[in-house]
Amino acid sequence: MYRRLVLGGAALAAAATMTLTAAGPASAAPSAAPAAAPAGVANKLFRAWLAADRAAAAKVATPAAVASIFSYPYRAPDRFAGCSGAVCRFTHTSVRVPGGLDGLAMVVKGSKVTKVYRSRHVTKPATAATRLFAAWRHGDRYSALEVASTGAVKTLFKVRYDPRGVAHHFQGCTAEPKGFACAYSYEGGAMLMHVRGTRSSGYEVGSISYLAD
Repeated sequence: MYRRLVLGGAALAAAATMTLTAAGPASAAPSAAPAAAPAGVANKLFRAWLAADRAAAAKVATPAAVASIFSYPYRAPDRFAGCSGAVCRFTHTSVRVPGGLDGLAMVVKGSKVTKVYRSRHVTKPATAATRLFAAWRHGDRYSALEVASTGAVKTLFKVRYDPRGVAHHFQGCTAEPKGFACAYSYEGGAMLMHVRGTRSSGYEVGSISYLAD
């Protein structure tokens, strides 16, 4: 009798252990799906653009981002330059394009590219200057790099634009050796954006200097 009770107790304990083990995983919360890496999302959009597949592009990018990349005026960049945070870049190694962006920059949020910055083919010196000024006013370095050299952007962004500071007045562009000087005057001086390039190759702001009254 004693032997049967011992065996019966062992069987009950084993059954209880099996029940707890089986119930454990079922009670665990399901793990969330991993977020898509920015590089993967950016490359999907890039490949869709190369294939001229707007439908595939629309699956991984907003309408504005799709419209932006499909309006890129130059041949496709040939180098994936990696991602800095959520911004992934594709650059040129075999062709020279205006601006320090040197290709495309994609802003990725979650599983979508929400914005595409691109090197621009600017046909008027004044347009390069006013676009750069607008980018500075909004604190947008990537937008500035679309139309200006890395050095010009670095110079301009050393000082943050102050909407409550001195007012800047665009005075237009005048010819100078090697290009044009586009001026923004303000109380006490002026900022000169030195624009280089041609109408056919595109203009960019190559450097910036300042004058004091």
